[in-house]
Amino acid sequence: MPFSHRSVVSIATLALVVGSSHAFAPRQLSSSERQSKRTGTAIHMNAIVPKVAIKATAAIATVALAGTAGVKLILDRPSRTYGEGTVGDEYDEWTTDGILEYYWGEHIHLGYYSDEEMKRGYKKKNFIQAKYDFIDEMMKFGNIDPADNRQAKVLDVGCGFGGTSRYLAKALGSESHVTGITLSPKQVERGTQLAQEQGVASSTKFMVMDALNMDFPDNSFDIVWACESGEHMPDKKKYIDEMMRVLKPGGKFVMACWCQRDDSKVPFDERDKRDLKFLYEEWTHPYFVSIDAFKKLIDNTGVMGQVKTADWVKNTIPSWRHSIWVGVYDPFGWIFKVRKYLKIFRDAYCLERMHRAFKRGLMEYGMLAATKKSLE
Repeated sequence: MPFSHRSVVSIATLALVVGSSHAFAPRQLSSSERQSKRTGTAIHMNAIVPKVAIKATAAIATVALAGTAGVKLILDRPSRTYGEGTVGDEYDEWTTDGILEYYWGEHIHLGYYSDEEMKRGYKKKNFIQAKYDFIDEMMKFGNIDPADNRQAKVLDVGCGFGGTSRYLAKALGSESHVTGITLSPKQVERGTQLAQEQGVASSTKFMVMDALNMDFPDNSFDIVWACESGEHMPDKKKYIDEMMRVLKPGGKFVMACWCQRDDSKVPFDERDKRDLKFLYEEWTHPYFVSIDAFKKLIDNTGVMGQVKTADWVKNTIPSWRHSIWVGVYDPFGWIFKVRKYLKIFRDAYCLERMHRAFKRGLMEYGMLAATKKSLE
């Protein structure tokens, strides 16, 4: 952990105290000798102590800065660059180690914090409840109403271990059916297990499937739901095209995605490019696009009605630091997993980097919704 300035000062002060103390007690001197000794010592110490102080402080500061720089150098070097199979492998590992589920519950997405909750302080809200609230808000945004969609066939694209799929199955009722797809076999296994435990096994199904090449026929689903999966897609156009293809005419589409700022309006500077590169490569993302870029991809399919968009950064940004806080407040989920420490600290560091990127407007939280045009 990097030294704070206060730590450096404290250590330097301690070094000065220890460094200026005498190693041996002096013999008894006469009064004239004592006076001469005091004068000589004062002159000697006046010359030496500042040098000792400067050297000690400089040495400690150098060590502190080197330690800080060394740790930062390690954390700033992305460790999970996107490549073939990396997304599935990463989510397999997250599912197996159980840390993510311990803190985030069944939902691997950000939470929603109302304006009132944010005024009271985000840490006063239950972290997992914020994720359920997000689903409710996303349903409203996509105009998904249990009264109108109780027999809906739903596709959850990038379902994680199925928290949202199960929630939607319960919310829409027993006549509905939700299919969740993911690249992670471990997530399918865990999602199926939880569906059985929660009594929704008959109304949910989890499958390993590539969202860019889905096996479903055209016009298969009444609702296509995509929550924080577009970030991992190497071909954003094919991602959108496939979802529009499997959506029935008159069906509803709703999507949430981490997006980067539209650089055609405000070009990226070198800092922006450096920060984006880190965010791409630390959590195995190929690249991000803007909210408007996703809207254009949907429009260009020619099969969708008017696309509604929004940036929910204000009501989701507390999630990043709240995620770190719950791990500090309750370390039981990770403290005994010593072999995971480096990965845990990397994840916490990336959470903070995400918070800062969203706060300064480099990143946006994209929400998009549209209805597929009816056949004429």
